[in-house]
Amino acid sequence: MQSEMVELKGHIIDSLTLPKILDEVMNLGGGFEILEMKVGQRRQDPSHARIKISAPSRPELEVILARIKQQGALPVVEKEAVLTMADRDGAFPEGFYCTTHLQTFIHYQGQWIEVENPEMDCGVVIDSETRKASTLPMHRVKKGQFIVMGYQGVRVIPQERSPDRNVFEFMASSVSSEKPKGVLIREIANQIREAKRRGGKVLWVAGPALVHTGAGEHLVRMIQAGFVDVLFAGNALAAHDIEQALFGTSLGVSLEMGMPAVEGHEHHVRAINLIRRMGGIRKAVQQGILNSGIMYQCVRHHVDFVLAGSVRDDGPLPDVITDMVMAQDEMRKRIAGVEVCLMIATALHSIATGNLLPARVKTICIDINPAVVTKLADRGSFQAIGLVTDVEPFLRALWNCLKQSDDLTSAA
Repeated sequence: MQSEMVELKGHIIDSLTLPKILDEVMNLGGGFEILEMKVGQRRQDPSHARIKISAPSRPELEVILARIKQQGALPVVEKEAVLTMADRDGAFPEGFYCTTHLQTFIHYQGQWIEVENPEMDCGVVIDSETRKASTLPMHRVKKGQFIVMGYQGVRVIPQERSPDRNVFEFMASSVSSEKPKGVLIREIANQIREAKRRGGKVLWVAGPALVHTGAGEHLVRMIQAGFVDVLFAGNALAAHDIEQALFGTSLGVSLEMGMPAVEGHEHHVRAINLIRRMGGIRKAVQQGILNSGIMYQCVRHHVDFVLAGSVRDDGPLPDVITDMVMAQDEMRKRIAGVEVCLMIATALHSIATGNLLPARVKTICIDINPAVVTKLADRGSFQAIGLVTDVEPFLRALWNCLKQSDDLTSAA
């Protein structure tokens, strides 16, 4: 039998970290012996455990250690991270360390250095001159860069529950249409206000249903009040928002009358064409052609936005980024400082954004389809909570909570 000592620190009991690790060890065919255990006496007190992990062979033990390290079980005797020089552009060396979106440290030249910009499914590059470590998407790899290999010398800090559990964290445990929505919406409003007080950013990821359902006016009010710092969307949201501003319709249906307009099916294409003739959304606002709606307010209030395209887009609008790798890079540039992210009625953009966000970001997914929230969690964004409801009543209720804040004027 091969064995190695690991230790756990933090809120390992109430966050269920300890039982998860022990279960992982047994599922992988290993054994364990708890040699030392100190349990915090109060909710805010951390706990500590030292555990001997064993396996029939060294390769099996290495697999177990690699898996439980992702949950915070660290070897007592730390070793230097293994670095290999990239041998080509656009690809990692085989056996590279694949990142999570949790806080991560690399043991380099006798010190633990924190990895900048945590993001899942990337690698870690070390700059030997600045002694900095940062996540690196695969397409950005350059020949000659030093890449972290395997799990040796890598420390991942698991996401722990707050000692003072709030409604937000309690409600994050399941996806259901039967949650008390009013309580959760009030807590979301509190999270937004707290983020703004700290100088943090609020990111919104929105789909075209926000316009189709008539919910756009609520988002407009939140933009005006300063509760929107960054907007991620696709061609459809912007196109139908502009269609509504120019023609009063969305998908050719009058949002005032609820009836299809004459030749209304052409409206979104005519709206896109007009913006293309103007040279873009910002130029259309500057020339007075576009004077209402979500995109208009984004330009007026300096809300940064990224519109990522897809193969089904009409036009598209000139502001839409049709190169997906470039779109990802532009989204990465704008998530710095984001503390709260709301994902509204869009499956693909929600999952794409979730892949880029650090685990520390409060992430709320609102959709009428519970499968969207489930897919988001299945793809690694475990911090996301879901609210199964229609977008219009959600945004109306959220705005009502936010506008009651004493900080409404200062937030703007």
